[in-house]
Amino acid sequence: MFGLENQKKKKKLEPFVFELEKELKVSKKHQEIKKDVEGKVQKLKEFLRDGENKEDYDSLGSLLYGYSALLKVFSRFQVR
Repeated sequence: MFGLENQKKKKKLEPFVFELEKELKVSKKHQEIKKDVEGKVQKLKEFLRDGENKEDYDSLGSLLYGYSALLKVFSRFQVR
């Protein structure tokens, strides 16, 4: 009655999976992406240590935080 008839017929939705999650489950792709991100982190650290571009210091710092968060996500995935 009043829209309650179809409640039992609804299918359960599958949990949403990001494309990155699908790619990280493949061992070769996981290692490739992780190596690339670690290289970018090292380059960012070098730029920040040099201190040449003081205007870009804040943006590079936030970018470094983002990449380090991505590395934490990588560590949570189990590779097959």
